[in-house]
Amino acid sequence: MLTASDAQHAIDADGVEILVVFLDPESDAGATFRPGLDRPVRLLSEQERNALVHDVIPRTLMRGGAEDWVREAARTLQVTAPAPLRTIHPGVRRLLAELRAGGLDSATSLEALAASVRLSPSRLMHVFTASTGIPLRPYLAWLKLQRAARAIVNERPLGEAAHAAGFADAAHMSRTFRRMLGIPPSSLRLLRCLPQLAARGPVVRS
Repeated sequence: MLTASDAQHAIDADGVEILVVFLDPESDAGATFRPGLDRPVRLLSEQERNALVHDVIPRTLMRGGAEDWVREAARTLQVTAPAPLRTIHPGVRRLLAELRAGGLDSATSLEALAASVRLSPSRLMHVFTASTGIPLRPYLAWLKLQRAARAIVNERPLGEAAHAAGFADAAHMSRTFRRMLGIPPSSLRLLRCLPQLAARGPVVRS
């Protein structure tokens, strides 16, 4: 199913494997699927479901294959495909490289992030959104979750994963996972046992 932002819903995954893909509603990818929602929750046909999960490997999505999947999902659901890649401001390019390399903590203050690329805080926020299609603060929040999820899938203890991602402790990470994803971080440990997804169906949330 395809669900709108803040739409109340529940998923019964008892005895089956499912694929849940979260898209920030403020991002280009999130905005792409809005035309496909004429109601809070859109159920998928069997053909759409099978196309969306065909040959999908969760680890691949987490390690850089998400953009291609979003484009294919947009075509499958017959909504406007994501816009072509934006021109990235040089300062944003440097910041993204630093953040992805772990050279800057995603919890670092806006002022420090801006200073690291020689921009004012207000200018950085403007060019970041224009360059990436998502505001800086949500990006940093998702980056922390992504780092934590990657560490958990790679079999690091929850406490280590929390600190590696920039959370104060495992409890803080757990609260954030439940608030933003609706699941406990420990559930990601199951991905170690899933070399390939044989899912009943995906849930795409924007």
